[in-house]
Amino acid sequence: MGFIKYSIGIDISKDYFNCAIILIDDQQTATVKSSSKFANTASGFKQFIDWVNKHCKQEVPIFFVMEATGIYYEQLAWYLFSKDFNVSVVLPTKAKNYIRSTGLKSKNDKIDAKGLALMGAQQQLRLWKPLSQKIYELRTLTRFLEDLNGQLTSIRNQKHALSHSMYKLKEVMDIQTKTILHLEKQIAKVRAAIEEVIIKDPALKAKYALVKNLKGIGITTFAVIVAETNGFELFTNQRQLISFCGYDPIENQSGKHTGRTKISKKGNSHVRRILFLPSFTAVRRKGGDVFTSLYNRLIKNGKSKMQAYVAVQKKMLTIIYTLWKTDKPFDSQYAKTKDQTRKLHSEQPNMQNIENVGEKEEKRVVQELARTTQGRYTKKELWDTAFSGFENTSKNPN
Repeated sequence: MGFIKYSIGIDISKDYFNCAIILIDDQQTATVKSSSKFANTASGFKQFIDWVNKHCKQEVPIFFVMEATGIYYEQLAWYLFSKDFNVSVVLPTKAKNYIRSTGLKSKNDKIDAKGLALMGAQQQLRLWKPLSQKIYELRTLTRFLEDLNGQLTSIRNQKHALSHSMYKLKEVMDIQTKTILHLEKQIAKVRAAIEEVIIKDPALKAKYALVKNLKGIGITTFAVIVAETNGFELFTNQRQLISFCGYDPIENQSGKHTGRTKISKKGNSHVRRILFLPSFTAVRRKGGDVFTSLYNRLIKNGKSKMQAYVAVQKKMLTIIYTLWKTDKPFDSQYAKTKDQTRKLHSEQPNMQNIENVGEKEEKRVVQELARTTQGRYTKKELWDTAFSGFENTSKNPN
């Protein structure tokens, strides 16, 4: 009997981490070899490695699996990475769903560690890459900026309340005014530092150039999204990203009962917070066609304003992800063309099989569409919308 690999699951918290070693053989039989608990400190890391070496044969590959929960896993992940170990960091929702699929009903740190070990034993997980120095700096700066903005809002609210109270204490209001000015200066410095990190890094600068024409997305918003997602390193599709940020919908329906459908909010709150105001800006600002059309369509379908704005936030996030992965700049005309195609096909049902239209019929088709749409589009727009993407297209008319 041959052995394929050792899988070591790690359930980590602020002070301690629980571990479990599973050995899987060539018959796909998983055997729990040992489990233990260590302090989340430098000395605990050394004891952990000694324990691993004691229970694992050196000729069999060793893989470590842990969840991306908060920041407590990072020191151990960095330590293992520096020792050239194979480390995989999985999304919490992915780990939770897998452990639930194994039939385990109870939940504690020891069980979670075994579940992660079993996951690593039975699946081929992607190896973890640590944050680059620049992205780590961005995350530190953006989270500090978020804290400063929170403090500024709190002091401003306190000053506003005091200014409308019966007895105004001038001494307190003077301190509040000075504190507000100080916080505003610190916020400006942090914003400048964030911009400097992006501008001076060629890779980040190139990625920002892809999204800077996206309405509502400024350099700070871009920095937060990149920093909190580690440059989308852990994600292979949009669904994973949406779930990580807490935008995945949760339904409440059973039989005749239909409850309220809402987003889970079980994800990265920093991303949701930074996209809140940009969604308002994108909908109201001229040129934000892709977001304005989405917002108006949802309102027309009976959704509330807040539901529509949340959908805009999710759309922003997925567009940034797509541009990042494809290395293509944002094209505002792409969504406009798709929207025109949708309108034209709804207004002219007989054009569903338009790709089968012969070359001699193209001119007649455009004329018919022009008549049907009552002059709402130019001849060139009708031609591009009707025939873009089909091989039998002849040259556009002048």
